[in-house]
Amino acid sequence: MDVSGRTLAFTRHIPGNVLKGNWRVLAVIDDRSSPQQEEAILNVWTGKRGGPVADLAQLVRRSCRRRTVACHLAVEGGKGRIKIGQIAEAAMAPFLGPSGQPTTLNESVFSTIPGSPAYLSQATTYKLTVPALGINIDLHDHNAVQGDFRFVA
Repeated sequence: MDVSGRTLAFTRHIPGNVLKGNWRVLAVIDDRSSPQQEEAILNVWTGKRGGPVADLAQLVRRSCRRRTVACHLAVEGGKGRIKIGQIAEAAMAPFLGPSGQPTTLNESVFSTIPGSPAYLSQATTYKLTVPALGINIDLHDHNAVQGDFRFVA
């Protein structure tokens, strides 16, 4: 099943040590996804297809109901905007180094995506509202870290 160009976003509440589990999760799927694409995406990210993602899925204690909403992501190199329905919104721009290029971290614990740099940025806006997880955040001018990854079959 081809899911190219589709978005899956998670909001998570992780109480304490990330490796101890007990995560509470809300999955948000791009409303342009067909029912078959939605099922394929969720089968991977809930661990039903096995592999390393199944190990990650074991850390989830409770999943809130999933939502299908409009997802708009235009972020590259630490700069851009994210809008996920009425759930999340962010705008960020990278910090620039002496050369005028974006500041990145490579091969560090802050870059959790192997092979991808972590762009150190400032989020002029960051809003996240998930009542089911007890989350209502509205921040301005805080730090942000952005990285890219792609799954290839």
